[in-house]
Amino acid sequence: MNVLILLGISIVCFGLGGRFYSRYIARKLGEDPNHPTPAVRLNDGRDYVPTKTYVVFAHHFSAIAGAGPILGPTMAVLYGFVPAWLWVVLGGIFIGAVHDFTTLFISMREGGKSMAEVARKTLGDKGFNLFIAFTIVMIVLVTSSFLSATSISLTSLWPLAKIGVREGETFLKTVVKDGIVMGRIGGIASMSVIVITLCSPLLGWLIYKKGLRTAYSYLIASIICVGSILLGIAHPVTLTPTTWMIIISVYVLIAAGAPVWLILQPRDFINVQILYGGIALMVLSLFSAGFSGLRVTVPSLNLHEGVQNLGLIWPMMFCIVACGAISGFHCLVAGGTTGKQLSKETDARRVGYNAMLLESLLAVCVLLAIGAAMSFADYKSIVWPTDPAIKSNPILGFSLAAGQLFNRGLGIPVALGTVFGILLVEGFVITTLDAAVRLNRYLFEELWTIVFKKAPSLLRRYWFNSGISVALMWVLATSNAFNALWPVFGTANQLLAALSLLAVSAWLLLQKKKTTFTLVPAVFMFLTTLASLSILLTSYIRKRNYVLIAADLTLFLLSIGVIGLFVKMFVRKKTEAAEA
Repeated sequence: MNVLILLGISIVCFGLGGRFYSRYIARKLGEDPNHPTPAVRLNDGRDYVPTKTYVVFAHHFSAIAGAGPILGPTMAVLYGFVPAWLWVVLGGIFIGAVHDFTTLFISMREGGKSMAEVARKTLGDKGFNLFIAFTIVMIVLVTSSFLSATSISLTSLWPLAKIGVREGETFLKTVVKDGIVMGRIGGIASMSVIVITLCSPLLGWLIYKKGLRTAYSYLIASIICVGSILLGIAHPVTLTPTTWMIIISVYVLIAAGAPVWLILQPRDFINVQILYGGIALMVLSLFSAGFSGLRVTVPSLNLHEGVQNLGLIWPMMFCIVACGAISGFHCLVAGGTTGKQLSKETDARRVGYNAMLLESLLAVCVLLAIGAAMSFADYKSIVWPTDPAIKSNPILGFSLAAGQLFNRGLGIPVALGTVFGILLVEGFVITTLDAAVRLNRYLFEELWTIVFKKAPSLLRRYWFNSGISVALMWVLATSNAFNALWPVFGTANQLLAALSLLAVSAWLLLQKKKTTFTLVPAVFMFLTTLASLSILLTSYIRKRNYVLIAADLTLFLLSIGVIGLFVKMFVRKKTEAAEA
């Protein structure tokens, strides 16, 4: 089918969802524009900061998007284009965006508290304790997955012949490997990441301390983006994957304790210019190439190879797609940072629901780029290599597909388009990492209040809790390959979403509001993720991967505990209603 038809159907569906379904949910939640937000009531200049809507949207979108809606669809298209596309569109509208909007709204209503604190109110101390423990395990899995992926992609090489150029005909620096001239694609992104990170505090100071006007903020952010790419082309950074792991780990350790306006928000604001530009380029390229007859060429269904590499399409594909359809990580961003920054309650729908739809649109563009602009053989050789000595590199796979798409649709040289594609991912992997470690820092701080009546001063230090998060991330990333980590991360991520939807449903019950629009998605996601954990556990036992066996069992038992608490609470409330 022509890519233009598929893109058009997706955009229309997302538009209808954002126009009608989000407003339906807002009415059910009791949205009130006059209700003061935590950012206004508790403004402390550090975590609670009333912020312009466009800046919060940029931060929230870049934090939730990260590499998830790119890596997940890139991995899952192995099952075939049609099932992955349907899940992204329908899941994004009726499950993912509902999850994001409701968790953000309730976090604000509860004073900017995390979903763990919401679980304490609705399910008691046991629910709080289980939620904290589960979330810590999930964040360790997401950070280790992204650390592993980014360290490989920042060192990416690709034959010049497959880009359609010869040595001396491209701006790419080259190296000869096994007699083949390879272009250093990852080195350009490496320099760009470094430059953007170093410039972020300056932009943060100008915006938040000097009141820089919006137009100038966008202009400076765009100049930094373009300058970082040009500098990367001239001086690509070439480091080993292990060195990158060390550098990134040290960076996120520092960023997790800095004020949000100093690094987190301005870095997100700069990076989101690349993401906005990337989405715009992909949509324009798809329109242009679609009018020229570009069609999806990957198999509509490819169940044999999908099942062989990943397992049964249900439940595995619904977890592998991850953030493109629904993501539990988003509730951590909502309750950890975004809910503390919105100036008006009505912004929760604009930021929460619409940011998820934009993320799903990005996932659709990724599926179309891989499905139409790249040969299926090249895709499998990069993302699902048969040689055990070759590591899976889905970021490179997507980047090459994007480069081919930009060339087909807009005439951009393949090499330049590929570099832009890898930049599209890399900045947001780092962004997700520093946001996730900051969130885990909050969770460890809450955990010590559970374990100790009065926590020792060491356990209240931000650098100590950030250090634990970074150390766990490092251990898991260095002991497992990316394609081994992603399925269990995806499952944990979707399971956290199910837990969050249960907490939201419990909150609605206490408020005597309808729960169908959150409870039905919660039940579906629970059935899907628990089935996935069972399949993965069998695989880990067979491979004797004791670290992932422990993670799998921990996630399974914690989720069963939360389900039990919710059922008990649900039955009690129904009984009370019947008696009344």
